[in-house]
Amino acid sequence: MSSPTDLDVVVERKINIVQGEQHVSNDPGVVLTTILGSCIAACMWDREAGVGGMNHFLLPGDRTDAGQASRGGDAMRYGAYSMELLINGLLRHGAQRRRLQAKLFGGSCMMAGLTDVGQLNAAFAERFLQAEGIAVVGGSLRGNQGRRIQFWPVSGRARQTLLSSGSGAVFRAEANRAPPPSLSTAGMVELF
Repeated sequence: MSSPTDLDVVVERKINIVQGEQHVSNDPGVVLTTILGSCIAACMWDREAGVGGMNHFLLPGDRTDAGQASRGGDAMRYGAYSMELLINGLLRHGAQRRRLQAKLFGGSCMMAGLTDVGQLNAAFAERFLQAEGIAVVGGSLRGNQGRRIQFWPVSGRARQTLLSSGSGAVFRAEANRAPPPSLSTAGMVELF
């Protein structure tokens, strides 16, 4: 029996996913994080291939809505385009569609009296995955609180922390945040 060495220790690296982003990884040391209100984060993985990813979309949108927006940029804010990019990214990293599993988070009603965008987002995500034949095996949708999500893409493990109702400043800061640096500069920023 050998004793653990420095090589056996996995250093956890957090990658924050903000509105309009997605990330796929096969690194066992990566944890993907995001903060959600009415937005949705789909966490998908193929355990056998050891790869997973997360997206974060703002509006439900259908395939025609996303197709009318320019590819990238604004299109990533729509669920249809964001979900397709995530699935395609997983397949490029060796996942097989028939083995994909998903956990869905978000879709809260953050402002009573207005259109419940969270409900529209949640219903869209559920319909999309059902149509694609991808099993939803967990998550937490709807409600009236924000959430902080952590997702370990290789194992499919997820952790949710509900945010207090007085956390509106967090969402305003998220919405006003400057665009992320180019992925060519490593694309990793630790925010929490």
